Amino acid sequence: MLKISNTVTLQAWEITLTAIRSQGAGGQNVNKVSSAIHLQFDIIHSSLPDIYKQGLMALSDSRISKQGILTIKAQQFRTQEQNKEDALERLAQIIRSAVQVQKKRRPTKPSRAANEKRLKSKNARSQTKSLRTRVSH
Repeated sequence: MLKISNTVTLQAWEITLTAIRSQGAGGQNVNKVSSAIHLQFDIIHSSLPDIYKQGLMALSDSRISKQGILTIKAQQFRTQEQNKEDALERLAQIIRSAVQVQKKRRPTKPSRAANEKRLKSKNARSQTKSLRTRVSH
């Protein structure tokens, strides 16, 4: 059972975990040990509330297929158990981020004092540069 929030949990049967061989260099066990984990989660047929499902399907994430299947590949660690925990934690994190409401951005403008300070410094710089010109008699 995977806990998403105080009220939302996922049952073990909803998540498909498959052990696969990791990519890259790995020494003597690279071709013998299946330490990476391939996690698949069917969003549409899950027991998640509708708001979670809609949020997940609205994400523009390449790991979510058009059929609503989220695929996570965990191969960061050397042991299968650590990769399994990593994949489950990443799944929970993606689900939590789907329902997080983004703070609305309010456009701001500089204060009057900041604007005056900027103009004063521009004027001082202009004066400095104008004093460098050739003097005419």
